[in-house]
Amino acid sequence: APPALQQRRSGGRPTREEAARRDARLLDIATTLFMERGFDGTSMDAVAEAAGVSKPTVYNRYQDKRDLFAAVLRSRIKHWLAPLSAAAESHVGATGVLSIDETLHLLSREILTHSITPDTAMLQRVVAAQAVHFPELAKLAHEEGWLRAVRAVAALLHYFAKKGQINVDNPEVAADLFLNLVLGHSRRLALFGITVDPAIEELHRRKAVELFLNGIRTR
Repeated sequence: APPALQQRRSGGRPTREEAARRDARLLDIATTLFMERGFDGTSMDAVAEAAGVSKPTVYNRYQDKRDLFAAVLRSRIKHWLAPLSAAAESHVGATGVLSIDETLHLLSREILTHSITPDTAMLQRVVAAQAVHFPELAKLAHEEGWLRAVRAVAALLHYFAKKGQINVDNPEVAADLFLNLVLGHSRRLALFGITVDPAIEELHRRKAVELFLNGIRTR
């Protein structure tokens, strides 16, 4: 038998790959429970039972429920909020053939698609509810999601300002305003669990981009 199988047969420790799969599954199950029941309604015992592992296995990996919850939020921030900034960053090196109008309309559609999914809205609710107890995680969500997107959009605005297509004194402030204009309406409704009509959502997105462009065009 393969060495890994011989080791398991003899009661040895799991291989590195097995341990990684176990930890990933444990984190996925903990994520589901935290999102469904909230922080207070989830226990380490419930996580262990749902994952089919012993309580010592969970405690060997995470010191307590706060430590497990922090790991869940870090993982979800990476998977649900990082696309917000990634969508903006992907356009920084691909601006040569597009106008500022085309770029911002395309970018706003991509960012909006990533930002109003049910999972992202749920994450925002959980982070907001636990921000007092986990201020470092709220800060991480802000920095990894919002501020990275602001910096990427600012780089785009700086590029088009140098080309003379727009007039922007402070690209980062303008980028922050742009994202608020595009995302504010839809993210607010998603946060409250209100279904957004796609046609109304598209109208708000288009008008937000047009309003922003009217404020930065060169005269």
